[in-house]
Amino acid sequence: MKLLLIVNSSASSVTARARVVIHKALSADHDVTMAETSRRGHATRLAQGAAADGTDAVVVLGGDGTLNEAANGLAGSTTALAPLPGGSTNVFSRTIGLPDDPIEATGALLDSLGRKNVRRVGLGSVNGRYFLFHVGMGFDAAVVAQVERRAALKRYASHPLFVYSAFDTALRHYDRSRPRLAVQHADGSVIDDAYVAVCFNSNPYTYLGSMPINIAPDATFDRGLTMVSIRTLKIHTIVALISSSVLNNGKRVQRHRMVDYRPDLTKLAVVGHGAFPYQVDGDYLGETERLDLHHEPEMLDVVMP
Repeated sequence: MKLLLIVNSSASSVTARARVVIHKALSADHDVTMAETSRRGHATRLAQGAAADGTDAVVVLGGDGTLNEAANGLAGSTTALAPLPGGSTNVFSRTIGLPDDPIEATGALLDSLGRKNVRRVGLGSVNGRYFLFHVGMGFDAAVVAQVERRAALKRYASHPLFVYSAFDTALRHYDRSRPRLAVQHADGSVIDDAYVAVCFNSNPYTYLGSMPINIAPDATFDRGLTMVSIRTLKIHTIVALISSSVLNNGKRVQRHRMVDYRPDLTKLAVVGHGAFPYQVDGDYLGETERLDLHHEPEMLDVVMP
C-alpha cells in the first residue's frame, strides 16, 4: 500500500527513536513517504495532497490536534486516516481501541492494514470545520486554553496539568457569575442558561490516566451528534457529574436536572451571551459569538484495529 506518514515532532509522546522505529516498521511492507509538520494547518495540506495523489492511507503520529487537521484534509476522499498516539491524551486513537504506546499501536495498525480493516465513519462539523470526537464551548474550552498556555508541561504531567488547570480556571480565569451560552435545537427549543456545552461525535470525552470519562455514551460514529449542556458550575455538581462519568458510564449526567442531554442530532447552533471560548478535538481556537454544528454521515475512512 502507498502510505504517507505525517509526524508532529513537537507532540508530547513523539521521540526521535519512535519516529525511526515506526517509519522502518511501516516501510517493511508498504511504500512509505514521511513528512513532518511545521506549523498550524500543515497536516491538512499534507493530507489533501496525499488524497489527490491516490495515497491509500495517511498515518498520523501526533496528538489529537494534528489528527483533526489530517481528517479535515481527507474528509470526503477515499484515502483512509490511520492514527497513531503521539500526544498527551490521544482521545481518538484510544476511542477506536489502539494501545496508548505508539510502537505497540504501530503493530496493531500493520495488522489492520494487512486485513484492510477500514471503516467509513461520520464526522461532526462546526462552522465548516470537521471534528472527530467533540467540540467544547464555554468553561470546557477555557480550561483547554489554560492547559495550552502551559504546553511545555504537557509532555511530563498532562493529566495532573488538566486537573490543576480546571480548578485554576474556575477560581481565577472564568466568569462563573452568569450563563454564557444559548443552545438552539432544530426542534425550536432553546437552553439559554448553559455555562458549559460539549457536542460529541464519539465517546469518551477524555481520559484520566487509564480511566475513560464517559459523558455521552450515545455518541458513536454511525449515529448523530450528542449535545450535553450543563447549566451550573457549582463545584459539588461538577465533581458529582465527573464521578458518574468515570464510575457508571455517565448515567447520572443524562438525567441530572441541571443537564440537558440530547442524542442523535443532525444540526444545532450555539449562540453566546457575548463572545465565548471554544475548542475542537482538544485544540483551543479562541472566542466566537456563534457556532453552527452539523452531523456529516459517512465522511471519512478510518483504519480500525
